[in-house]
Amino acid sequence: MNEFILEANNIVKQYATHRALDDVSLSIPKGSIFGLLGPNGAGKTTFIRIVTQIINRDGGDIFFDGEALKPKHTQLIGYLPEERGLYKKMKVGEQLIYLAQLKGLSKKQTMDKLKIWFEKFDMQTWWNKNVEDLSKGMQQKIQFVATVMHQPSLIILDEPFSGFDPINANLIKDEILELRNQGSTIIFSTHRMESVEELCDHVALINKSKKILDGRKKDIKAQFKPNLVSIEYEGDLGQIAANYEVAEEEKGRDGHHRAEIHLNEGQDRKALIKSLVEQVNLHAFVEKLPTINDIFTSMVNDNNENQPVETTENK
Repeated sequence: MNEFILEANNIVKQYATHRALDDVSLSIPKGSIFGLLGPNGAGKTTFIRIVTQIINRDGGDIFFDGEALKPKHTQLIGYLPEERGLYKKMKVGEQLIYLAQLKGLSKKQTMDKLKIWFEKFDMQTWWNKNVEDLSKGMQQKIQFVATVMHQPSLIILDEPFSGFDPINANLIKDEILELRNQGSTIIFSTHRMESVEELCDHVALINKSKKILDGRKKDIKAQFKPNLVSIEYEGDLGQIAANYEVAEEEKGRDGHHRAEIHLNEGQDRKALIKSLVEQVNLHAFVEKLPTINDIFTSMVNDNNENQPVETTENK
């Protein structure tokens, strides 16, 4: 059994003088929520359009569940683009039936599934409304249902929370997790790093057409951890402050001191904890990990600084 729902190897896409994707390789594990990250213009949407076969690649190979990507695989993919594409003058019910049948569902299958989704999203009164008469958030719900109701193996969501208030954004988050639990794999492209923190198992970062980071989220966060611990204690750090880099903060209203301790190369956390419990009354010891937003910002800035300046000699 193949481990990956999608494998993209050395993908290249060239537009006249601009290379949108430059030797990008990604493997999307089955049953994962995969965060596809990058600044505007990095190449994320180009990659998605190649996977959904809206545009062709100029180089590289793509495999869907171990088989070379073919037109038939579009039936197994649900794609929610950032630019929404509903028919404004068409009634909601008619439109969803039409879109479901394009994905191969029978009329009965469609009606059974739509009944469930309309109840989930409290949309029972929308059936005969024209799309143009709905708010942006309501239209977003309709398009989300159109994307997932045929239970695709791979769901691609490009900025899925755009236009949603916090309550409906949480509703969609819950459904994304439920779809993953039911066996779908989700590629999740967004600029909302807090959503990546909450939802994603794996992340990849594309910048200036190249992949610059890829892996399991927890492994990436461990890789970039700053070797910094935060402690809460009563007492005097004394000898500890002599052996470690300590930034002591003000005493809290509860009488506890709070400090951050930086561990240099070779300094062991267990040894630090042992020293602390011998010298102070230790209430909390928390290893600080970077956020995905911290890593994203740092990697993009470093990558941009290391890019050669374009001149007439290296164009």
